[in-house]
Amino acid sequence: MVSRDEVAAGPRLERRQFLRAASATGVAVAAGAQLTSGLAAAATDEPSAPDLVGVAADDGSRVIAQHVLDAQTIDITVDSAALGQTANARILLPRGFSSATRETWPLFYLLHGGLGSYVDWTESSDVATLARSADVLVVMPDGGQLGFYTDWWNDGAGNKPAWETFHLTELREILERGLRAGEERAIAGLSMGGFGAMSYAGRHPELFRAAAAFSGNLDVTQPTVTPVSDDPYPTWLMETFLTPMGYDALALFGDPTAQADIWAAHNPVDLVENLRGLTLYVSCGNGEPGPLDPSDTDPSGLLAQLETALLAHNESFVAGAQSFDVDVTTDFYGPGTHTWPYWDRQLHAAFPILMRAIGAL
Repeated sequence: MVSRDEVAAGPRLERRQFLRAASATGVAVAAGAQLTSGLAAAATDEPSAPDLVGVAADDGSRVIAQHVLDAQTIDITVDSAALGQTANARILLPRGFSSATRETWPLFYLLHGGLGSYVDWTESSDVATLARSADVLVVMPDGGQLGFYTDWWNDGAGNKPAWETFHLTELREILERGLRAGEERAIAGLSMGGFGAMSYAGRHPELFRAAAAFSGNLDVTQPTVTPVSDDPYPTWLMETFLTPMGYDALALFGDPTAQADIWAAHNPVDLVENLRGLTLYVSCGNGEPGPLDPSDTDPSGLLAQLETALLAHNESFVAGAQSFDVDVTTDFYGPGTHTWPYWDRQLHAAFPILMRAIGAL
């Protein structure tokens, strides 16, 4: 247990320790990661990827750049009205895309975690190999270092950044118009991305058939303390990450007490009733070192403690889902910390469940 005094005395130090451990395990990819010249040089001449430059959403957001990495993989840069800036997305094309006759393709959103980027999943898992086994269009969008997959509240102004609008309206329309993305959609993510997957599905159940969360933040208003600090989770989140990184922490969902309704409106555990009819997959470790944990990469113990805290979130979410007879498959696999080898393994387990739900297998 990390004491209140330790957290109060050094939230910046705690974050630096977390970042060092996260970097060693692949939790975080450097902020603003860009394509290297080597990736650009690997572009293929095969005509499987259509030119998306100029494809636009209804609000005028449009693709302003495209890089073809190989016959399956393309990166796009979108000038987003909702964000007020550009953002990237990595796309895996369906098998046989160039010669396919089907009118539309099932769409799979795959979201990165906190302090990560749109390249994380292809760099730290074998999602590209998995995708070749299904007739699915995979999109891995940028979600901001700590964007939390929401349109930020900003004292009620509802201003930027509007990640939810970017992902579910602008990017969706671009994919529908440029790549024939269909209406059968699944969504999954890790950690912060797990929150995003379940929050998006709960807030917009009409858009999705299935959702999965791997070590996700699924109860962000949990009133009990976490093993990471003696503060309630919202306070720990704001004091340990948002504020030290220069964010106005209250701009996310507002004050946890004064704007409790806004926190609840985005909190997966408060949205479980909306998930009836969807297929869900939820997994998390218990924070103890497990068989896939790299050695000597978590000297502060924060990755272990964070996973322990998130297990409580996940158990609360699953209990709520089961009370509403939601179709949820769980894997609370015991020993395992907040690291990539477990998320890759869980993607393998969840993938066929999600793909069957959207008709991609």
